[in-house]
Amino acid sequence: MSDAPLDRLKARLGEVSDINSAVSLLHWDQEVFMPPKAAEGRGQQLATLSGLAHRLFTDAEIGQMILQLMDKGDLSGDDAKLVSEAAYDYNQATKVPEAFVQKFAIAQSKAYEAWVAAREASDFKTFQPHLETMVSLLREKADLLGYEGSPYNALLGEYERGMTAEELKTIFGDLAPRQGALVDRIVNASQQPDLTWLDQEWDPDTQWDISMDVLRDIGYDFDAGRQDRSVHPFTINFDTKDVRVTTRIHPKELFSGLTGSIHEGGHALYEQGFLDKDRRTVLGQAISLGIHESQSRMWENMIGRSQPFWNRYASRLQVAYPGQLDDQSPEDFYRAINHVAPTFIRVESDECTYNLHVIIRFEIELALIEGDLTVAEVPEAWNAKMKQYLGLDVTDDANGCLQDIHWSHGSMGYFPTYALGNLYAAQLFETIEGAIPDLWKQVEAGDFAPLLGWLRSNVHEVGRRQTAVELIESVTGKAPSADAFMRYLEGKYLPLYGLG
Repeated sequence: MSDAPLDRLKARLGEVSDINSAVSLLHWDQEVFMPPKAAEGRGQQLATLSGLAHRLFTDAEIGQMILQLMDKGDLSGDDAKLVSEAAYDYNQATKVPEAFVQKFAIAQSKAYEAWVAAREASDFKTFQPHLETMVSLLREKADLLGYEGSPYNALLGEYERGMTAEELKTIFGDLAPRQGALVDRIVNASQQPDLTWLDQEWDPDTQWDISMDVLRDIGYDFDAGRQDRSVHPFTINFDTKDVRVTTRIHPKELFSGLTGSIHEGGHALYEQGFLDKDRRTVLGQAISLGIHESQSRMWENMIGRSQPFWNRYASRLQVAYPGQLDDQSPEDFYRAINHVAPTFIRVESDECTYNLHVIIRFEIELALIEGDLTVAEVPEAWNAKMKQYLGLDVTDDANGCLQDIHWSHGSMGYFPTYALGNLYAAQLFETIEGAIPDLWKQVEAGDFAPLLGWLRSNVHEVGRRQTAVELIESVTGKAPSADAFMRYLEGKYLPLYGLG
């Protein structure tokens, strides 16, 4: 057959991609550089462009192109996959009217600005009416998309296609007690790291310079991206040749800015690794946010918190902070950055407690969407669950239910992908260690190219050609499970704390 219909479809999808990239650029500017008084105008700009992208993508002509190509039945390989993925996206998008898209974009912009102010003032009530609006809109969106079982499944499907709330309850029901038991053993262990040397002021500009160096070392392409500062670290993609990251730096926290940069760098390496031929198409996108998170967590935790990594970088920090770290060994850095202790802040929590933070958020947003919890009850529910899972008494809203940006964006269904990312990362990493026997020697030498090359070939370049489960099974030979993750945690932390 002539490839003209497929070329026309690709051209139209490319136009939609370009507009969505412009929307992303406005979001990036809003969180990095935009002056406060521009918020109202930015909301309207986002609404206009989001509506335009939705209108173009849901145009009946695109639907006809897709149907024509599918009816022919003679496409194969990447072309067939591109059309089938476009068909899936089209069917989802046509369920949501343009007027709703615009209304949602305006609500998002207002909610974000309200969240920033509320978080600074540690006052949930300031944010409450905006969150009530977002929850109402999300329920409406779930009804528009359609679902089986919980309405939460419609929202979850936007981030982790094929996963359900019911399956998450089972997974988290298994993970929580296993991780909780491990945390209990660790925090009660007699062998605890000495962290007194961290109680100093750490020059923010120096922290920034170190984070930039490490991003370059792991392979982040600064000719196709940049790093900036924001209230909440994030990664955003306008194109495979323009993938940007942000971090946040605190003068009292030596590691948080660096680990934030490595984490977001892992996300960015994934998006910089999509194939050039997939640019401006649905194939040049992440399979799922769980797979996306597997890349950031792998780089941040399995590499950035490893002993070989600190054998390499301890001296870099000692040179950068003369007189402040002279007595510390690489082992001291390793033990300190892997300190396990329940904490209020998810993005600063350790590997052993992180999933418990995710479970708290999942349970609250599931209850909100299913109508079992009102928005006004969120702080009380949050504080109770923090006590239940982490044994902490929340002191204020900023350290509690206002700490994350996600709900201001209307991103409910997003949080569970963080925990799934941990599971995927551990399973992939077991395979990597078998494929690259001298991996840790390479890390200690500062040579991350072999690891990045493996990830490029086996994960990044796949794009949306497989589902998350298909990719994990094809690469590791096993279905996704929590077992590899628990082996990783126990293999690392039990010896570290003299427990095994």
